[in-house]
Amino acid sequence: MTTTLNQRTYTVDEYLAQETQSEERHEYRNGEIVLMTGGTPNHNQITLNLAGSLNFALRRQPYRVFVTDQRLWIPAQQVYTYPDVMVVRQPLALQAGRNDTLENPLVIAEVLSQSTRSYDKDRKFAAYRTIASFSEYLLIDQYAPHVEHYTQTESQEAWLFREYDGLDATVSLQAFEFAIQLADLYDKVDFSVEETEAIAPGES
Repeated sequence: MTTTLNQRTYTVDEYLAQETQSEERHEYRNGEIVLMTGGTPNHNQITLNLAGSLNFALRRQPYRVFVTDQRLWIPAQQVYTYPDVMVVRQPLALQAGRNDTLENPLVIAEVLSQSTRSYDKDRKFAAYRTIASFSEYLLIDQYAPHVEHYTQTESQEAWLFREYDGLDATVSLQAFEFAIQLADLYDKVDFSVEETEAIAPGES
């Protein structure tokens, strides 16, 4: 969930100066600073389930798994963001002059919420696609067992789309050997709970 702070345009340096001192997380979108508010219990559970499974599966392999608080810089779009789950192949590529901001994600997963669904599917995905190392994207519904999976083709000129429904389905990644059944991805998620969110300005 996100909330735009105001209509002022900020420089990258101004954003970083504020962000490193802030107790809250903010996205930077080409001059705009957007507050990232807390997620629902279901959102956090799905993030934990996926990141935990990835971290275990990739142990002693040249990959690092990051969640929510790890900042990503997308220079082509002038965007700083915090993916829900991000897998990076080592060595880590850090933004020049910084030790807290990555630039080389291989796989990114976003858990969709009511306020960010459209942004994650459209503008955010478009920004991610400008990253040379990025090759796989998962969009995970938190309100029903449903996953959308985008994989870059070998030619790097197109993306393949797969869709998974129901707890018996299994998502398999292409970037490395990893598969997770939706029953495990959604373990402890309570779909019967009404978890409403405020719609942030400019989001739908």
